[in-house]
Amino acid sequence: MLKLADLKVDIEGSRILNGISLSVAAGELVCLIGRNGAGKTTTLRSIMGYRRPLSGAITFEGADLARLPTWQIAQRGIGFSPEESEVYADLTVAENVELSTWTRPSGRPARVRIEEAYTVFPKLRQYLGRGGAQLSGGERKMVSIARALTLDPRLLLLDEPFEGLSPAIIPAIAEGVASIRAMGKGVLIAESNVHHIPDYVDRLYVIERGEVMFSGPLAQAYRDRDVMRVIAGQIEVVP
Repeated sequence: MLKLADLKVDIEGSRILNGISLSVAAGELVCLIGRNGAGKTTTLRSIMGYRRPLSGAITFEGADLARLPTWQIAQRGIGFSPEESEVYADLTVAENVELSTWTRPSGRPARVRIEEAYTVFPKLRQYLGRGGAQLSGGERKMVSIARALTLDPRLLLLDEPFEGLSPAIIPAIAEGVASIRAMGKGVLIAESNVHHIPDYVDRLYVIERGEVMFSGPLAQAYRDRDVMRVIAGQIEVVP
């Protein structure tokens, strides 16, 4: 489905991604984990076309995405929920969730896509008429992911979906992600806290200073001392 090959990205003359390679298949949950500043968000934003690669390849279902504008990447079936959620304060929950159906028609009716989003996050049904500015951080995160889901994507990119949330709301987000994966959609999560990684993750990529230093199952990462030093933030790794 999604493949990144030797992706290199510079920002203002500084190398942020230095040869990133990863893949996500349909129905897979893949996690890109690393400390703040390691390059996780830049990876997701490069996939979405907000950042242009210096070199390397980004392909989705065999099509090259590297030079496409963001709206065309979304039209091809990739949804994105940013770390900041970016819920529209002047719109209600219902309007925020419906927004993607206005911007991307697909083969499925809008009402079906909207109902699917509320099936993933049933709590949102309680707040349909509430404005975006009146929501908690966890509720905004649900709305952000639900809005990306009504785009009818085959792949979802979730940037720090658990960051800064109350421990009481994290299980609801994790259950929602599991439901999305069960639909056969690919999911790529960027995460900085190893304790937030769902135990049902299919594969883990550990990124450090713009390079992938580990790829494999979560259980294997826990057994790797050097990997745990990085993702647990215990010490600085010296190249």
